[in-house]
Amino acid sequence: MSHTTHKHEKTGAERRQHARLPVVEGMIEPITVQFGSEGSAAQSAAGQPAILTNLSAGGMSLLMFLEPPHAKRLDMVLSIPGLDRVAIAGRVVRVHQRGPTYNVGISFMQISKKHQDQISKMAEDHGDCETRVGLKLPEVCVKTCTFHALCAKPQKMPFWPKR
Repeated sequence: MSHTTHKHEKTGAERRQHARLPVVEGMIEPITVQFGSEGSAAQSAAGQPAILTNLSAGGMSLLMFLEPPHAKRLDMVLSIPGLDRVAIAGRVVRVHQRGPTYNVGISFMQISKKHQDQISKMAEDHGDCETRVGLKLPEVCVKTCTFHALCAKPQKMPFWPKR
């Protein structure tokens, strides 16, 4: 009996359009998410804190402590090492509750091309690093790595700024 694979039967990793990079616990500041549709008064309301668990050029995963409202649009500002005050608009694509917390998947609706490219480069550099670690290469850490500020690997080398 022959086995046929259909194009629409892809694994989870293959369905993703953008490479994801993990966010290391304790290395970032929490982000604030504001809910509301574009131009609504809800946007000016105080946002809720969230913890970023992973990030790609197309979206992010957040850990939240309150259920997100059923809003068509989320407006947020992302600040992590390597990305400072990035304005993003997104939409909730999944919510999984676990006890008092919510794992929320957000797909980006608006993000600058510059920041999308920067996130993609960080994810690519992280993947290259993982490959070097897996191959047990003698020099895992490279000075051109854009993921360096988020890295917590034991192989991480300190790179001092040039003066």
